[in-house]
This record gives sequence, structure tokens and C-alpha cells, in this order.
Amino acid sequence: MHRNTKQIMSRKRKPLPILENVTIEAVAAEGKCVAHVDDKVVFIPFVVPGDVVDLQVRKKKRSYCEATVIRFLKKSTIRVEPMCEHFGICGGCKWQNLPYNEQLKAKHQQVYDQLSRIGKVELPEFRPIMGSVHTKEYRNKLEFGCANKRWFTEEELKALPEGVGLSEGAIGFHITGAFDKIYPIKKCWLMDNLCNEIRNDIYDYARNIGMKFYDNRAQHGLLRDIMVRNSNTGEWMVLIQFHYDEEGDDKRAEALMQHIADRFPQITSLFYVDNQKGNDTFNDLELTLFKGNDHIFETMEELKFKVGPKSFYQTNTEQAYHLYAVAREFANLSGNELVYDLYTGTGTIANFVAKKAKKVIGIEYVPEAIEDAKVNSEVNKINNTLFYAGDMKDILTEDFIHEHGRPDVIITDPPRAGMHQDVINVILGASPKRIVYVSCNPATQARDLALLDADYKVTTVQPVDMFPHTPHVENVVLLEKR
Repeated sequence: MHRNTKQIMSRKRKPLPILENVTIEAVAAEGKCVAHVDDKVVFIPFVVPGDVVDLQVRKKKRSYCEATVIRFLKKSTIRVEPMCEHFGICGGCKWQNLPYNEQLKAKHQQVYDQLSRIGKVELPEFRPIMGSVHTKEYRNKLEFGCANKRWFTEEELKALPEGVGLSEGAIGFHITGAFDKIYPIKKCWLMDNLCNEIRNDIYDYARNIGMKFYDNRAQHGLLRDIMVRNSNTGEWMVLIQFHYDEEGDDKRAEALMQHIADRFPQITSLFYVDNQKGNDTFNDLELTLFKGNDHIFETMEELKFKVGPKSFYQTNTEQAYHLYAVAREFANLSGNELVYDLYTGTGTIANFVAKKAKKVIGIEYVPEAIEDAKVNSEVNKINNTLFYAGDMKDILTEDFIHEHGRPDVIITDPPRAGMHQDVINVILGASPKRIVYVSCNPATQARDLALLDADYKVTTVQPVDMFPHTPHVENVVLLEKR
């Protein structure tokens, strides 16, 4: 017994070290930066190359560790002042302290590193990364979580008057790495300021009438989640998720909806839903339209796209146009081609390239998105598209290709996980002349390029920045039959 106690005590963790006078060397993955201390790699958030800092190690592994800044000894000459008062706390933008041209360099390098290290395929010289037209108010959609107990920083806790409780509600964003911790946001710079006005007004109303905010752990509380969308046609959509717990919650919810409708006539599409699930996804729930239309419209060139609350649409409207223009250029259509558009979403790319193709067939997992895609073709008087809903690996089969014809060009824009092996096998069997691969995750794109490499050569690479101040980057690759 005594020996067991000793063993347990010997496994007690040593305090993690402080690293002094460390120079930050470069931008690394996931928005962190990297430094080396005694041959060990150290990853640090919210710093920029050239900063000299003292660090507290937070997590220690055999080959690397993660640390946070406890003291700045010297600030880098390239550092810029973040525009947002919530920078460093909210789990969103991680690069506001890095000049935009430096962000673009880091993203371009990230794409190159992932394609060359993971893909290990022969690569052409990359085109320079395409920067976003706007670096503020560029998003057309934001979602805010609600919490019955807001997150406090250490500084805020110290500043609280003695005896003040910590049960203040919040509407805002999750802090990094915590599903149930919401930090209250006063102003987010990523969307038109009306979004801030709507969110802050909902918070004030809910607090003033004593509405219960959602408790993510206990899973009760009325006000749960808010989604705000806008479009380049000037339309606004708001969807509020409630969680009915007690008698009268439906009436309280409707009173809030009426308040929003009265307060913000700019909202042209106002929805709500009672979500009793363990998560805040709503694609499988029936939504209630409280006011206005059940959609908004986005425009791209002469086309109009119907966007519903469940629709996927690129969240940076203006940059989406440039992304799709690259995809259309790479497809190099003459008007005689059969095009397959995989993971078509609401058919944006399919409809965008249709006038230059003989026929476009779009496939997508979400049935509602496919209904939108069909409507988008009708609205734009496009009659050479066909759309199918279902799991890609189940629909895109040899039989499907035999029925619909062998594609001359395949455009694919898969989710972050990339393409399933079965899908890649069918693409190889279909043997199109060209594949245009649009990706939001160059790491999984690189893996897929390696699987296509025996039959297809990468001939052009165009990185595109859709999300300024974040480490995310899109990449378009043209593959041509060997």
C-alpha cells in the first residue's frame, strides 16, 4: 500500500517551465507562431515574427510544446494594432496583429508547404495568392452562441466588485477550445455593423425582461443561438434558436420575434425554431418563418442565387466571385463539354459555368441545397443543368456515369475532409480531360492530389484568401490528364 502511494505521488506533474527572452521566428499552422528553445519547437498564439517574449509553457510533448506570452520584452516592427477590442479572447480572428500583406505571405507558404510535403507531387510555380477585396465587414453570415454564464478573462475577474455573482448571460463567440464558454461580443468587425446592432439589441431585450439564456451543460434555458445573414442585394436574414423548457416559453419567444421585427425593418427574412437537440445544428429541423420571405438573394455577374437559412453559400460574397472565376477559367470551357460539379451546394459553381458548357450535372449531399440549386437554374433561365441529392460515394458510381455520360471536365469543391477514396476511384474511372479542385483545406487537397497523381498532372495552382485575419485559405488546382 505504501509503495502504491509512492508511485502515485511520483507521477505528480512537475510545474511547467517559463521560457525567457524567446524570439518569435515565423508563422506556423492554425494561426500560431513558432520559436525554437534548446532544440524544442514551441508554438505560441497571438504573437508575430520578431516579437521577443517570456513564455509560460502550457502543454509539453516530447518533440514540441505550446506556450502563451506572460511578458513582451520587445515588440516586432511588423506588428500592427488589432482593430477589435475582443482580439485574443474570442476564438475567431487570430491574425489581426499581423499586417495583411504578411498574412497573405503566410497563407501562400502554407499552401506550398502542404501541397509539397503532404502531396509529394510535381508542382508548377504557384500563382501569387489572390487577396480579399475587403478585410473588414467581408462576411455575409455570422452565428452567435448564447450562454447563461458568460466567460470572464482573468483581468475582468480581478476587476469585479466583491460579492458580484458570475451568472451574467452572454451572446457572443466561443472562446478557443471550449464548447460551453461564450465571450460576450460588443462589436465584431467581420460583418456590416447592423449585425452588431441586432445582436446587442436582442441581448438588451432578453436581459431586461429576464429571459433565460441557454445553459450548454445542463441543456436548458430559452435563448440558445442566433444566425445573421446579409447579401449584396441589401437583404437581411435572422434565425433565432430557442429551447422551450417551461410553459409560456413559446409566447416569450414570439414576443422577442415581434420586438426584432418592429425594431429592425431591414430584416427581410425572419425565422425561429425550437431546438431540443443536444447540439445547435438545425438542418434537420422545421423552421418557422415569422416575417418576410423564406430566402434572400445574392448576385454574381448577371446571375441571382436564392439563399435559404439552410443553404450553403460562401461567406465572403465578393471573394467567392473571384474564387469561382478562377474555377471557370481553369475549366476552360468552349461550350461543348459535359461538366460534373461535385459537392455543388446550392449550385453556385454549376450555374456560374453553365452558359459556357453543353451540360452541367451537380451532386450534393443536402437535399434542401439541391432544391435551391434547381430554383437557381430556373430563376436564371438556365436549362442545361441537372442536380442530384445524396451521398457522393453512393451517387457518383460507374452506373451513374454510364447513364449520364463521361464528363469532359470535373469541378470538385469538397468539405474540409476532402474526397472519399471511392469518389476518387470513380473520378479516375471517368477519366475527364481536366479536374478543377477547389479546396478549403490544402492538407486534405494535397492527400487527394497524391491519389490522382498517376493519371493527372497538377498544371496550375491559385491560392485565394477568403478569410482575412484567420489562418484559413482556399486553393484552386487544375489537373490535366497525363
